[in-house]
Amino acid sequence: MSLSIGIVGLPNVGKSTLFNALLKKQTAFVANYPFATIEPNIGVVPVNDKRLILLSQITQSEHKMSTPPPIIPATVSFVDIAGLVRGAAEGEGLGNKFLSHIREVDAIAQVVRHFKNENIIRHESSENPKSDFEVVNTELILADLETLNKQPEPRGNASKEDLLRFLAVQKLKDALNQGKLAKDVELTDDEKEVARDLHLLTSKPMFIIANVDEEDLTKDFGPDTIAVCAKTEQELSELSEEEQKDYLKSLGVDESGLERVIAEGYKILDLISFLTAGEKEVRAWTIKKGTNAQNSAGVIHTDFIKGFIKAEVVAYDDFVENKGWKGSREAGKTRFEGKEYIVKDGDVIEFKINS
Repeated sequence: MSLSIGIVGLPNVGKSTLFNALLKKQTAFVANYPFATIEPNIGVVPVNDKRLILLSQITQSEHKMSTPPPIIPATVSFVDIAGLVRGAAEGEGLGNKFLSHIREVDAIAQVVRHFKNENIIRHESSENPKSDFEVVNTELILADLETLNKQPEPRGNASKEDLLRFLAVQKLKDALNQGKLAKDVELTDDEKEVARDLHLLTSKPMFIIANVDEEDLTKDFGPDTIAVCAKTEQELSELSEEEQKDYLKSLGVDESGLERVIAEGYKILDLISFLTAGEKEVRAWTIKKGTNAQNSAGVIHTDFIKGFIKAEVVAYDDFVENKGWKGSREAGKTRFEGKEYIVKDGDVIEFKINS
């Protein structure tokens, strides 16, 4: 699976500048006026997983290869969604077109303007970080209320599922009318299951990107908030890897904004990566935390679910310490696991499949 993060916010908060920097290329049209982004720009970026480099080197040495096997990292899709404005749920600005694009992503990253450059025109919907955040949330809530208001009330011999669904709809409507997001509404497990089919925008995991001035990068903006300077990210994208490290160090941070945004996306969606290492390739595979071995095999190829026999597993640290599969087996660090084994982050796995 591939993680997709929708970048949302009011016009001119730096979404497209940040998007361009994250992708290290100018793929979004950046202009100093609202609605510079007319269609959602989509870019796929690799997840910087340093474990893969070492696995590739170990595999080259173990198999006496002339060159290391290619590295295929996990990926994240970023979707730059054009600016929402007050009244978007009723069609203002580019309205429902943007709201429909948000439905397609796994998580929402809301960019909020904290930088002080007043040469960048503020849209009329924008006042300050708190109100900007509330405007976007209000529009998402209003769009969800429109969806909920369209749900029919059960009549006659309604099924148990229809009654349960309507109960969930009523709970959600009451909460959203009070300004709550759907993801924060307490529902039973059964209600959550039926509510999933509603595809509510505010049920999606969400975090905040505070677009700050460079001197505020180390400032704490509260929970679920990452301080990123879009201008700095743009400058970083033009530097070599070594120059980037030196630049970040001078700013007092260890990771780029891209790395921190991806890490937050993985965290709020409960995602982890297992690894495969062979002569053909070294690769990271993204799965939900709690996924068993059989379904993890299916991420590689759906046929592997049916053909699953067992999984040979070794922890990443043990694989590195023992310099590959052969050394790990000789040291007794590998083990065979059945289909119900819950895969852990960093497990190096070789699946045995019935062909």
